[in-house]
Amino acid sequence: MLDHVSIVLVNTKTPGNIGAAARCMMNMGLSRLILVRPPLDRNGEALKLAAGAEEIILKASQFETLKEAVSGQGLVLGTSRHTSRHRKNIRTPRQMAEQVLPLLSSNKVAVVFGREVNGLDNEDIALCHELISIPASDVFPSLNLSHAVMVVAYDLFIAAQAKPFPSELTLAPAKELESFYEHLQKTLEHIGFIDKAHPAHMMFSLRQIFGRARLDSRDVSILRGILSQIERAAKSGR
Repeated sequence: MLDHVSIVLVNTKTPGNIGAAARCMMNMGLSRLILVRPPLDRNGEALKLAAGAEEIILKASQFETLKEAVSGQGLVLGTSRHTSRHRKNIRTPRQMAEQVLPLLSSNKVAVVFGREVNGLDNEDIALCHELISIPASDVFPSLNLSHAVMVVAYDLFIAAQAKPFPSELTLAPAKELESFYEHLQKTLEHIGFIDKAHPAHMMFSLRQIFGRARLDSRDVSILRGILSQIERAAKSGR
């Protein structure tokens, strides 16, 4: 089932960290690596630090944006240590692994890691349906990128050994959800619920609400039908 898990590294600062992350993935039975705006690797650092996991790097997909990278994923899990801003959708790696493993029989799942220093920016976090935060000491809570990958990968690996009962739920692809969110924003702006000049804060909250719901394609179709009816009613003055 772990074949349906992709590790996504966004705007990684050094090629060596990509190689170290690939080695951690190999240790824990993960093989799908996606790179978003990776750094140039003139000296082959990534392959050197992969030390046996070179194939993961050589087969890695590359994209310019996270939106493109996760468009075919059913569930997108972001990693963040800034828990105060995103309280409701946060789980520890262990909690995440236990809940996600049953979904892997019929869904693709991406776990997204940001830049070493600042992590994921707000635009990238908005594309994540749920968040993972690794508990760490308040004195020094920031983990090395490859260490963070190892912690998450380890919990997935351990959860997979229990052979959880597969879930029949097939989640809507991220691309479908993004179209829904664009439709939602447009409709809410049209009826005056969202300020066109400052939509980001409210849209982030709405993304969190729907992210927790784990929508399937039928759910999305129903919601978009409601939005279309609201638009028609608004245009007719009802």
